[in-house]
Amino acid sequence: MNIEQHKFFLYARKSTDVEDKQVCSIEDQIAELRAFAKQENLNIIDVFIEKQSAKIPGRPIFGEMLARIEKGEANGILAWHADRLARNSVDGGRIIYLLDAEKLASLKFPTLWFENTPQGKFMLNIVFGQSKYYVDSLSENTKRGLRQKVKRGEYPGPAPIGYINDSRTKTVVVDRKKAKIIRGAFELYAEGNSRLEDISDFLAQRGIFSRGGKRIHKTRATFILSNPFYTGLFRYSKELHEGNHEPIIAKKIFDKVQEVLKQRGRPRKKSKIEPQVFCGLLKCGTCGMMITGEYRVKKQKNGNVHDYIYYHCTKKSKAVKCPEPCIRQEELDKQISSLLQKFSLRPDWAEKLLEMAETKKEQSAQSVSAFVQERAKTKSAPYKRSSSDFWTAI
Repeated sequence: MNIEQHKFFLYARKSTDVEDKQVCSIEDQIAELRAFAKQENLNIIDVFIEKQSAKIPGRPIFGEMLARIEKGEANGILAWHADRLARNSVDGGRIIYLLDAEKLASLKFPTLWFENTPQGKFMLNIVFGQSKYYVDSLSENTKRGLRQKVKRGEYPGPAPIGYINDSRTKTVVVDRKKAKIIRGAFELYAEGNSRLEDISDFLAQRGIFSRGGKRIHKTRATFILSNPFYTGLFRYSKELHEGNHEPIIAKKIFDKVQEVLKQRGRPRKKSKIEPQVFCGLLKCGTCGMMITGEYRVKKQKNGNVHDYIYYHCTKKSKAVKCPEPCIRQEELDKQISSLLQKFSLRPDWAEKLLEMAETKKEQSAQSVSAFVQERAKTKSAPYKRSSSDFWTAI
């Protein structure tokens, strides 16, 4: 097939939206490629632009382009360099396979020679391998640099609220204005009387918001209050390291805050064998067996943890397989209350019970008063303690 009869897709890619991170931007690539296409008399039928790394498979625009090539809409690709097409073995293999299957007839690069021959595909394989090696080496070098930075006590990431990244010294320094507010939030929560919502309000009232300008959510507030960075430490790769930045929170206050967070976040536990209100009083209406109750802890979508009491049939009947499901105590309370509304005490019985209750109340008050007077006399009288009556003395 003559080169004039080939239909080309123009593919331009860069790894990031930040302009100064790319030597050749999208606009530059397209301008150079169009000039090259005009020079080589290439028929470009569509342009694909992608702003995503080729380190791992899964680029949507790249995938769409190859799908259209498989449908026969085009049989050639024009790109700035082979590493624009693939920096991983999977995408590189897909290109080679399309060449083997004759779905792709030609690849054109202004910076690289390629011919659709066994030798050409062999060289293309080497170029793809070099691109992958470059990405892998860059990743290892970056990780090594970060590890060395951590060893020096330098935090390898964006500074949290209360600090700023100093681009001149490549260090993290204290933001004096915000650090004072963060310190106040820690001290407020350490008192144990505030909720996470109160901390969010405290920060919002003093101009502390998220990077998007929204209020600090309670999840984010929890992260701030549990971040050891404010005490001079920082986490990296699930380990705690000592930083060389200035701490703004005393360790004593930080530990108190962690204790409050732990207590507030701990679900209330109850014994599984703790007797329930209706146990021993009600029977299953289907099989006649007694009902039992149990605690169940459920986590809500918002992260809160609640425990509920559920009642259900003991299902101990051998004659009947009871199909009745469990029921929450709140629902059972409503049903029993509805039934009890149909009944009432005889007036004389009710009057007698009220009299008994009133008499019991008066007797209890008199007993307490006599007990207090007796204790007062005991305290005022001279008394010499001995080991024999230690446990009865006040």
